[in-house]
Amino acid sequence: MQQTPYRPGFIHTVFFWLKEDLSEEDRASFPAELAKLGAIETVRQIYIGPPANSAARDVVDGSYAFALIVHFDDLAGHDVYQEHPIHLAFIEANEDKWTRVQVYDTDVPAE
Repeated sequence: MQQTPYRPGFIHTVFFWLKEDLSEEDRASFPAELAKLGAIETVRQIYIGPPANSAARDVVDGSYAFALIVHFDDLAGHDVYQEHPIHLAFIEANEDKWTRVQVYDTDVPAE
C-alpha cells in the first residue's frame, strides 16, 4: 500500500448540529454552503460530510449533522480565513440553521 505524503500545516475541524425543524431543502443545501468556503485563497484542502456509518463505540460521537475539515499551510492562513468575506457571509447566511458548532484546531508540525 502506498503511503500518503505527510503534510504539515494547520487543520481546522468544525462540527455542526443543525436544527431539528430545519427544512429538508436547507439541510440538503448545507454542504454546498460549506463548499463555498473552499474558495478562500488560504484553503489548501477541504472535506465536508455527515457522520460515517461506522460501528457504534463509546468514544464515537456521531450526533452532529455535518463536519467541515479545512487544511491551511499555517495559523496565518487560518486567521485570513476567519476574517475573509466569504467566511463571514457563510456565517451570516447560515447561523440560523444550527443549534451548536464545535471547533477543534490542530497544529500539524513538520516531521
